[in-house]
Amino acid sequence: MITRRALLAAPAVLTLSRTARAEAKILRIGTQKGGPILMAERQQRGMEALLNPLGVEVKWLEFAFGPPIMEAIRVGAIDIGYAGDAPPIFAQAAKTDLLYLAAVPASAEGILLPPGSELKKLSDLKGKRVAFARGSSAHNMTIAAIEKAGLSLSDIQQTPLAPADAAAAFERGAIDAWTIWDPFYAIHEARPGVRTLVTSDGIAEQNSFLLGARSFVEANQNLTREVVAEFTRVCEWAAANKSEVVRLVSEGTGVPLEATQRQIDRYPFRVVPMAASHIKSQQDIADRFQRAGVTPVKVNVADAVWRFAS
Repeated sequence: MITRRALLAAPAVLTLSRTARAEAKILRIGTQKGGPILMAERQQRGMEALLNPLGVEVKWLEFAFGPPIMEAIRVGAIDIGYAGDAPPIFAQAAKTDLLYLAAVPASAEGILLPPGSELKKLSDLKGKRVAFARGSSAHNMTIAAIEKAGLSLSDIQQTPLAPADAAAAFERGAIDAWTIWDPFYAIHEARPGVRTLVTSDGIAEQNSFLLGARSFVEANQNLTREVVAEFTRVCEWAAANKSEVVRLVSEGTGVPLEATQRQIDRYPFRVVPMAASHIKSQQDIADRFQRAGVTPVKVNVADAVWRFAS
């Protein structure tokens, strides 16, 4: 386990100690239920151990999924958040002033079929009710999947539903397919009769991101750098201690251990700097949304990438 002593002894923390008191006194972090990195960090209280001695209070705010986190950044309710690939693109299209801080490679999503479904291939989705959370990574996965099948959005019955509502619709057979991420995917994929039509592997690269409000990041450069470094450190710990992460995430979410184990087994546990490949991948998604008529304006992802000036 990462101890407070180990954190406070790190050279990066010594750098922060000279500057943090002149920066923010409160750090508000937006997380979503089941996000393994932030859940492990929150349960361990490593961020508090790092920042509280420097006079910075840490507040965690939990959201159902990525789009509400982007809205919270837009209205100034949080400073830093964690979301999948599509939410920041929708946010940029809505003129939210955000910055990509780091990339977090994500595990595969799936398109689930309810018991009794006779669908066998992606092209079978034509005319079917396909549920996904609007503005989420599942939205991107849905469009990429139907494009791969030679279909367009108009060929399916789009059923935009938040994860909890989609889960209920899936259980009662009100939808024909459901594009979803973990932990919901891990929970439902093992239910009797449920099948996975496809995963995102080979269809759409999956990344999540640490994102910040531009005004906060630019006013708190050193603090932001050390927050990203702390998430990097907890990722390294988590990769080497997956059984403990399963326990922490299960306790924090209430998701059964068996489903949490499936989620953690396939989670990459890496935080990496924004690279040209991440920018290109995000730009491809932005262009896909514009091409499909989902977003009305051109989004330039490179305009929103943080470049720390030491």
